[in-house]
Amino acid sequence: MASHEPKVDAYIEKAQPFAQAILTHLRALMHKANPDVEEAIKWGHPFFLYRGTILGHMAAFKQHCSFGFWGEEIGATLREANVVQDGGMGSLGKITSIKDLPSEKQMLGWIRQSSALIDSGDHTSIMAARNKVVKAPKPAPKTSPEFAAALKKNKKASAVFEAFSPSCKREYVEWIAEAKREETRDKRIAQAVEWIAEGKQRNWKYQNC
Repeated sequence: MASHEPKVDAYIEKAQPFAQAILTHLRALMHKANPDVEEAIKWGHPFFLYRGTILGHMAAFKQHCSFGFWGEEIGATLREANVVQDGGMGSLGKITSIKDLPSEKQMLGWIRQSSALIDSGDHTSIMAARNKVVKAPKPAPKTSPEFAAALKKNKKASAVFEAFSPSCKREYVEWIAEAKREETRDKRIAQAVEWIAEGKQRNWKYQNC
């Protein structure tokens, strides 16, 4: 018999009527896919755990709900299925009705797959440092025309920057974009090109790419 946490009952009861239907549906799917799943409230939202590992979480907001799968391996499966969406504090985007969710068959399959990964010891989220919700990757940062032109003039800097990870690129792009004055922007571009040519990231004194 499914183990329902009273605090999760209370969370659902406080949600908007449209959200109650979604949360109840998601909760039922979790228990149907894995009868041994346990419930808990973490960070103010309902979480589902199996053998002490987070399988997923759900949350309700004023105009939408969210559901997040947890784990690197299941994340790869979801991205291959092209269902991971940005926004909504979860994996499936902003959910405003049950119709916004993937099919019941798909959801049950993914929950069972994630549970099986935990059973086999192949679920990397059992490592606390990597225990995170599956989310859509951030888009690659857009380089300003001025910065792009400066990089183009320095072949070494251009090659190094191209090899940087998206997060390292983003640090430079955002740093330059934050400049309020044109003079400040130009100085930052010149400094950025110099550092990049040396293989350094924006915060090279403190971390590595």
